[in-house]
Amino acid sequence: MPELPEVQGLVDFLRSRVLDLPVAKVELGSFSVLKTYDPPVDSLGGLSVTDVRRHGKWVDLDVDGIHLIFHLSRAGWLRWSDALPQTAVRPGKSPIALRVRFADDSGFDLTEQGTQKRLAAYVVRDPSEVPGIASLGPDPLDISRADFAALLADSRSQVKGLLRDQSVIAGVGNAYSDEVLHAAKLSPYTVAGKLTEDQVTALYEALRDILTEAIAAASGKPAKDLKDAKRSGMRVHGRTGEKCPVCGDVVREVSFADRSMQYCATCQTGGKTLADRRMSRLLK
Repeated sequence: MPELPEVQGLVDFLRSRVLDLPVAKVELGSFSVLKTYDPPVDSLGGLSVTDVRRHGKWVDLDVDGIHLIFHLSRAGWLRWSDALPQTAVRPGKSPIALRVRFADDSGFDLTEQGTQKRLAAYVVRDPSEVPGIASLGPDPLDISRADFAALLADSRSQVKGLLRDQSVIAGVGNAYSDEVLHAAKLSPYTVAGKLTEDQVTALYEALRDILTEAIAAASGKPAKDLKDAKRSGMRVHGRTGEKCPVCGDVVREVSFADRSMQYCATCQTGGKTLADRRMSRLLK
């Protein structure tokens, strides 16, 4: 799933290409992708893009005051073309969920692979009309250390889950929470409200450093290269069985029903291997 750095990369990429461009047409390849009906998607035709912004993991195209907002979810992506095909999108016949064509025939497709269709698009007059945006917590690059500590205080959530909770911190998902916890030398199972002052500081600094570094790595890259840039920058996430770049221990994994997390036992858990419940069930 694209997270804050990749979404920021997409925003920067789009802003460099579509500002002041009139929208010619928006086509739906999947009727379920559009979650709103007023304003109608056709109302975007003839209006020009005045800004492109990010809200957490959401991309927001401001089209003369009407906002086309989308969330790529787990299997979605944006595919840019300097010259889109002239043939119309045929609903249900391809991975294309939505196509935006601009007046110069450039544009992008929102695509989604797999059977779980979670990609979502909204056409609204105000971004706060999108429920997923209205409930967002603060952006991790805008929050102060004191306010961050206040979010953690008295929380009974494990720190891994808290970092992924969009109502607490906006934009961090499974991958970057692994990276941040590794850099902060914290177990993903640590209860957030029990962190010491030094651990809060380490977590705060790791969060900002990891995201800032990843944004810099994504900066200036075309949309098609952002996924590879994300993968290549990971130290532990997605690197099960490889050596930890800090201590040389093996990177370990804990698997869940729909995701997995990676960590280094030497760096994060005092050498303790965390139980993998999926493997434990298989061994019974």
